[in-house]
Amino acid sequence: MENFDWRERLFESLSFPTLILAPDMTIAGASKRFLEKYGYSEKELIGRKCYQILYQSGQSCPESFCPLPNVLATKKGTSMIRKTTGPDGAELYEDRVCSPILDDRGAVGYIMVSLRDVTRTKLLEVELQKTNDFLENIIASSVAAIIVADMKGVILLMNESARKLFGYTDKMAVGKSIAEYLYTPGGARSVMKKLRRPGYGGVGKLHTTEMRIINSLGEEIPVEMNASIIYQDGKEVATMGIYNDLRPKIEIEKKLKEAERIKLMQSNKMASLGHLAAGVAHEINNPLSGILIDASLMLEELDKDSPMRRQIEDIVADTNRCKDIVKNLLAYSRQTEFKKEIFNINGVIEQAFSFLREHALLQNITINKEFSSSMLMCEGDNNQLIQVFTNLIINATQAMNGKGNITVRATKDKPKGRIYIEISDTGCGIPEEDIPKIFDPFFTTKEEGKGTGLGLSTVHGIIEKHGGTIKVKETSPEGTTFLIELPLVKVTEDRLI
Repeated sequence: MENFDWRERLFESLSFPTLILAPDMTIAGASKRFLEKYGYSEKELIGRKCYQILYQSGQSCPESFCPLPNVLATKKGTSMIRKTTGPDGAELYEDRVCSPILDDRGAVGYIMVSLRDVTRTKLLEVELQKTNDFLENIIASSVAAIIVADMKGVILLMNESARKLFGYTDKMAVGKSIAEYLYTPGGARSVMKKLRRPGYGGVGKLHTTEMRIINSLGEEIPVEMNASIIYQDGKEVATMGIYNDLRPKIEIEKKLKEAERIKLMQSNKMASLGHLAAGVAHEINNPLSGILIDASLMLEELDKDSPMRRQIEDIVADTNRCKDIVKNLLAYSRQTEFKKEIFNINGVIEQAFSFLREHALLQNITINKEFSSSMLMCEGDNNQLIQVFTNLIINATQAMNGKGNITVRATKDKPKGRIYIEISDTGCGIPEEDIPKIFDPFFTTKEEGKGTGLGLSTVHGIIEKHGGTIKVKETSPEGTTFLIELPLVKVTEDRLI
């Protein structure tokens, strides 16, 4: 068998680019793979320092950064990953393995440095770490409480929302048993049984279910829970639970039920009151008509200078006032006939002002009208809406004691299909505590004998009957604005105006 230098052959057969360094970091040799990869000739490398080639630096590396002093001192190999730049300027990661070569006396004669390109692996690790960090951030920032536990029930992860819900800190909760601390007796077993059965969302999944958990104070909290089993290689390794506190939802539902109950009671009360008002109105309407007829006949027969003429005129005026009250009662009780037609709301407002043209209260009032240039078509009872605007205009004049400005704006929102009418005055405003009551029947802030408290209640009823709403948009000592919303009618060829 032919003899050959197997040591040299062994060096050249190494899979990775390799350098041989003297103890003073001088390059004593380089493998062909190193020369080919980095584009050097052996003559260019021999005698140069390793940091000049590996880092293109004129200064030696700091001891904390360089592994070679440790190899010389311990005579043991070591490895480390270094980030560097390749010949083409691209970012590289190299696993540098430093192995001591001992001489006959056992001292480190040379150091062999092998460079393995681990850029692909390292970049995958970096991306994986970014993904893990991203997922951890998602879990940490979730408004839902999230807990992960191993199959023995020991908490592995608890996000901030879970710590707030259950009342535990990381130090107290992580490493503790879920069954012992977080569930009512038997709760943990029940969850696991459902997770392993197909009827609750599929094996390994538990769709939204309501249950009760225990916080750190021992209080029971109603929650919605979603859970799943985490598998690895087909084996159960952990469970995850997502919890949403039901207390705010329950409180809102409770308030809604209470509001609904009050609304129903109020509706029944209003219905009864409406029937009563209608009955009273019908009962007193006929006697009032008789009184008015008799008083009017007496007034015609009296001489102009009769001493009784003033008293009879007062009787006629008071009787007419009573008939107006009866009329309002009938309107409030919705006993009047509802005539349905299509009309321009601008025209209705103009008619209301026309009826009030000679009204004494409007003599010192400045009227501002800001109407939309396009038609604001509405469907309903023209006369009833005239009553609405007449009532609101008179209320505005009374709030200003007959002196000030009234502004009426009428616009529309075509996409929403709504008409908006604002009636503003420069009066004294409405007290904050009275706003919730102003549409209640028989509520009035006027002096006794000057108001029935049915005006705004009647207005509210008519607007609702037309599918609209009315509210106080704003009020202050400088004035009040009422806002009315009504449905905008889309006029087509088959709908005749």
